[in-house]
Amino acid sequence: PGVGRVPAQVVLSRQYGSEGRFTFTSHTPGEHQICLHSNSTRMALFAGGKLRVHLDIQVGEHTNNYPEIAAKDKLTELQLRARQLLDQVEQIQKEQNYQRYREERFRMTSESTNQRVLWWSIAQTIILILTGIWQMRHLKSFFEAKKLV
Repeated sequence: PGVGRVPAQVVLSRQYGSEGRFTFTSHTPGEHQICLHSNSTRMALFAGGKLRVHLDIQVGEHTNNYPEIAAKDKLTELQLRARQLLDQVEQIQKEQNYQRYREERFRMTSESTNQRVLWWSIAQTIILILTGIWQMRHLKSFFEAKKLV
């Protein structure tokens, strides 16, 4: 399996046997791709050509193993709870920044669409007026040719 940023930049690449587990912490925001492949022909014969993959992707402060962190850093219960709260606050800030970014993109898309609709309606109005003028001139010349006017 491999994990990489978009555009193609491999951040993590590992090979496992028939079973494997890995954790990955991204230090850069943005879109990431996970690529998996199997080079086993034995599994293809017994599974009828199918491969079962279970992905459990955890994002945010939920990925931290706090009992392990407390044991490693020798933290008290209060210090551990303070660290959990700080991680939650950091995650909330990241989510707010992401929502601001999405709102900004949505606003830009809405304004662009609004401009296009405005220009389309102006173009339709101009075409309608020009068609009306052309029809009136054409009918006038038709009636003059038939000596009805």
